[in-house]
Amino acid sequence: MKIPQLAKKLELKSCHNVTWEDNYSWIHQKNILEVLKDKSKLNPEVKKYLDDENIYAEHHLNDTKKIQKTLFDEIKGRIKLDDESLPYKDYEYEYWTKTTTKGNYSIKLRKKIGSNNIEEIWNGDKEKQKLKTEYFGVGDLEVSNNDKYLGYSLDLKGSEYYTIYIKDIKTDKHVTKEIKDTSGSITFSLDDKFIFYSKLDKNHRARKIYRHEIGNYKDEDKLVFEEKSEAFTVGIGLSSDENYYFISTSDHNTSEQYYFGTNEKEPLPKLVMRREKGVLYSTNSWNGKFYNHTNKDAEDFKIDVCDNLEKQDWKAFILPKKEVLIGGLTFLKNWIIRSETSNALDKLFVRNISSKVEKELIFSNEKIYVPGVSLTQRNRDTDEIYLGYSSPKTPSRVYKYNLNKKTKELVKEQEIPSGHNPDDYIVERVEVKSHDGRLVPLTITRHQKTKIDGSANLLLYGYGSYGNSMSPSFSSTRLSLIDRDIIWATAHIRGGMEKGMKWWKEGKLTNKKNTFEDYIHTGKYLIENNYTSKGKIIGMGGSAGGLLMGAVVNQSPELFLGMIMAVPFVDSLTTNLDHSLPLTVGEFDEFGNAKDNKEHFDYIFSYAPYNNIKKTDYPHILITTSLSDNRVLFDEPAKFTAKLREFKTDNNLLLLKTEMNAGHGGKSGRDGAIEEIAVDYAFALKIANKI
Repeated sequence: MKIPQLAKKLELKSCHNVTWEDNYSWIHQKNILEVLKDKSKLNPEVKKYLDDENIYAEHHLNDTKKIQKTLFDEIKGRIKLDDESLPYKDYEYEYWTKTTTKGNYSIKLRKKIGSNNIEEIWNGDKEKQKLKTEYFGVGDLEVSNNDKYLGYSLDLKGSEYYTIYIKDIKTDKHVTKEIKDTSGSITFSLDDKFIFYSKLDKNHRARKIYRHEIGNYKDEDKLVFEEKSEAFTVGIGLSSDENYYFISTSDHNTSEQYYFGTNEKEPLPKLVMRREKGVLYSTNSWNGKFYNHTNKDAEDFKIDVCDNLEKQDWKAFILPKKEVLIGGLTFLKNWIIRSETSNALDKLFVRNISSKVEKELIFSNEKIYVPGVSLTQRNRDTDEIYLGYSSPKTPSRVYKYNLNKKTKELVKEQEIPSGHNPDDYIVERVEVKSHDGRLVPLTITRHQKTKIDGSANLLLYGYGSYGNSMSPSFSSTRLSLIDRDIIWATAHIRGGMEKGMKWWKEGKLTNKKNTFEDYIHTGKYLIENNYTSKGKIIGMGGSAGGLLMGAVVNQSPELFLGMIMAVPFVDSLTTNLDHSLPLTVGEFDEFGNAKDNKEHFDYIFSYAPYNNIKKTDYPHILITTSLSDNRVLFDEPAKFTAKLREFKTDNNLLLLKTEMNAGHGGKSGRDGAIEEIAVDYAFALKIANKI
């Protein structure tokens, strides 16, 4: 079959007295954000190229149709389709969600406390059918405090521009105007006369908080707060004691908060603490005190407490620890629960407020697992919480735990209808020495039957950006590869916060290459220790994890059998130089500012995947993207694919698959998500000769 080709139209680019060629930059349209919302505005020549690539990918994946169907059925067979969440008690009602065997979206249910009469207040499948739309993204579902209204936000393109709707639950009628171009989040005022929301600007940045009066169809909404910096985005939420609204504004590296009382008729936000570059903080209020979670003078965070925000006198509450990430607080009347993370493992601690005694909550014998805590009810005068955990081999288990009596009751266990025995699997945690001696945690999950003699294929998953940590939790989908003799390894590389803030700092800006080196060294460790062999590793990562894949495949292509790159951030230099794009300005403290800083420019230029493609053999590569993605524009993977076709010297597969009706997260709905996983896994099995 004819290989798709994107026309070359030479453009010479220059910055900081450096000039370079870009033959494919022409596909980036100046009205790109309009294209994301309306695909009819897409350049016809570009659309034809994307269509041709889709046909080409379909042709080369045609022999995987059977295994795709098998994988789809297998993955879906591990999901309890008709499932219900645990109930959450509000003051008058219990609320919970459920899924059905045939449905793709959740249903929200409620019943009055003490009653057996169940109401369905939201049905995603019915709403989608009513709107006759292919893509259906639900941003937020919120019930008003008086239980009268349902607020919900929808994205019908995949572009993450959400429209907010408010309807009367009893009549099922909308009670106010539609609010378009929002970030999607909805906060009801306690008197239920208003909602607060954030509006997106022309560059898809949330920089304004508005108050909308429910029932208003005509007048402009009241502007409550405006962020002047283009690098910062805003959000609003309620404090734990429901006495204050806190407005948070931040980029990835610096934050600032404002507050106003929930009983104020006209909100007048007051500053908590002025922003200070590199300082992150988050303030909450509980029981007459204010708690501040911050990294000021505490690299891995600490928590301070004071009695008054107008006359602040902060005292230490939780002291900082070296390379131990101090998490936030969950409040009950008599208890405070908090988390810590070190070496890619989480811990939970509970403090008795009156005795001030703090103890770790240990409820699993496994060494590698992920704990979690959530509230059972809105009224916090209770000793009961939901405690959950899962591990790479153990499905999620949730207990109702009494903090006073120290009793636990299993109330929900993730059911695997097709069957699952945790004892069939082995989970290991090892530490790998990177290029500079730093020890990188690596979580390895394999089947008991898989031999450690170098014969197995191995999927090496990585991300390593924005301080996002990869938790070693349970994934029923991965079993489809693990059961077929493919080992799954997750590399907890720098750029995340698995070992604290320093771990993040050592993997960003002009330390970004540590992220790539960590990943490559984990791959080499796995080869040297016979988990796999050279040329048998399949790399996998999405978004910023796609940047990782692009960088390492340029640097060490010989290690890999294949690469699976989802919505990959591969034209990172071009994006960084364009300050009009939604994420660029807000990420200067993550990747740098190449346009205004020559050191940043030189550094990004030296690793940006698109700019560093070379004439060499590359492994098999599957790249997936979405036409409406505003985080990583579709033209990045399209350009990367076109240039890679031009340069690579092998006959291995290079496939670009573009979802024409989806966004950054891929297809909407349960089945859509499973279909995408099945394609990725089928590709892995194809190149590993396992179909």
